[in-house]
Amino acid sequence: MRQMLVVAAALVDADNRVLIAQRPAGKALAGLWEFPGGKPEQGETPEAALVRELEEELGIVVKPACLAPLTFASHRYEDFHLLMPLYVCRRWEGFVTPRESQTLKWVMARKIWDYPMPPADAPLIQPLVDLLG
Repeated sequence: MRQMLVVAAALVDADNRVLIAQRPAGKALAGLWEFPGGKPEQGETPEAALVRELEEELGIVVKPACLAPLTFASHRYEDFHLLMPLYVCRRWEGFVTPRESQTLKWVMARKIWDYPMPPADAPLIQPLVDLLG
């Protein structure tokens, strides 16, 4: 079975809210909510991939030192196995702006349960609730 690495970030604002993004129409799992991030390119570290993806998707600049690993998800989909580390980030430069037609929402960690997410994202929520309340 093919394995896929995807990195994700829980961006946390000054009010302790977490950013989630809704997958746009036309993409796999469209309409579901997820943490921003993406796939590393060949030879790219997970942290470097996340820095690049956050700039591409949201227009913000994140320093690798501001990414704190929190947890990870390991989930088997029908045709591949996904491994997804989740990093917490509280500091970035610029303003979060949707650059890929995605809808963005800032929500309290305990409210993320109210948003339908891909199966692989679900195990990431409780560690965030434990961390942020």
